Amino acid sequence: MMFKLSDEHRMIQKMVRDFAENEVAPTAAQRDEEERFDRAIFDKMAELGLTGIPWPEAYGGIASDYVAYCLVVEELSRVCASTGVTLSAHTSLAGWPIYKFGNEEQKQKYLKPMALGEKIGAYALTESGSGSDAGAMRTTARLEENHYVLNGSKVFITNGGVADLYIAFALTDSANKHKGTTAFIVEKDFPGFTVGKKEKKLGIRSSPTTEIIFTECKVPKENVLGEVGQGFTIAMMTLDGGRNGIAAQAVGIAQGALDAAVDYAKQRQQFGKPIAQQQGIAFKLADMATSVEAARLLTYQAAWRESVGLPYGKESAMSKLFAGDTAMKVTTEAVQVFGGYGYTKHYPVERFMRDAKITQIYEGTQEIQRLVISRML
Repeated sequence: MMFKLSDEHRMIQKMVRDFAENEVAPTAAQRDEEERFDRAIFDKMAELGLTGIPWPEAYGGIASDYVAYCLVVEELSRVCASTGVTLSAHTSLAGWPIYKFGNEEQKQKYLKPMALGEKIGAYALTESGSGSDAGAMRTTARLEENHYVLNGSKVFITNGGVADLYIAFALTDSANKHKGTTAFIVEKDFPGFTVGKKEKKLGIRSSPTTEIIFTECKVPKENVLGEVGQGFTIAMMTLDGGRNGIAAQAVGIAQGALDAAVDYAKQRQQFGKPIAQQQGIAFKLADMATSVEAARLLTYQAAWRESVGLPYGKESAMSKLFAGDTAMKVTTEAVQVFGGYGYTKHYPVERFMRDAKITQIYEGTQEIQRLVISRML
């Protein structure tokens, strides 16, 4: 086995690391404080080809793979988890189902401008009464001549309000739940589509999270994604790949916190020497680094399996589970290494800790990951 990135992967990693440190990191704390999404950063990512990493050139992508995609999300999240999840939701949750289930017309109309960064995508599955139990959704879609009419609402939508299109799920057969769910591509300007409240969140605060509302929302029949009644399958398969992106985000958050803790521990003097030389701190850093590397390897393995066409559902659940727990543990320990300073906004570790928590919740909670993994054993 070759535990080594390819030349292409290393080139992409370096390019994104430079971009993250020079273009994303300087405003990360301010954007977090102001809860402000910066479209200019997304536009710069598009110029670098980051908004279409795994898609073929025919659809505006750079024809790389899912390992490269995870590398990019990791490097962005190392300095700003909000930027990392913006790209993750855009690529994994909105782009992937169009690439996998869309027809040629849909790919040219929607996937290509997304890959080029001209449009931002979002994913609309969760409702106030259906989170982990996605089959309990209540949003409906009825057919009227040449269009469907959607009614209902979705919550916790990453990229909500700034996205140009949404992969939305609704019941076309209310009596048949899982086999009666259909996926739709909904444009923000469709009649009856509105953006509801914006959530005030603990972390990833410069990534907008909103409610979206369908009120007699008219969606053309040609915007059905896949087959009518195939929506639940599309939703679950999309989440498998989405978990790779969130695992990469968690690894990036953890690595950023580890980097900050190591740098601080080398400089902070107590009892006549740097605290990095105190065994209590040295061992803490060693455990943090080991956990980060283990999470990274799980994440890259799942991404590699997706890239080469192997089953990856169990592996993506494992990587998301372990990386999310690692991010929470490592960021908490990083705050501890900083002591009282870690509890202030003067250093980034408190932001990393706040950002880490969501990686244990979205794309399926840690409890759901354990359920997925145990069923596959």
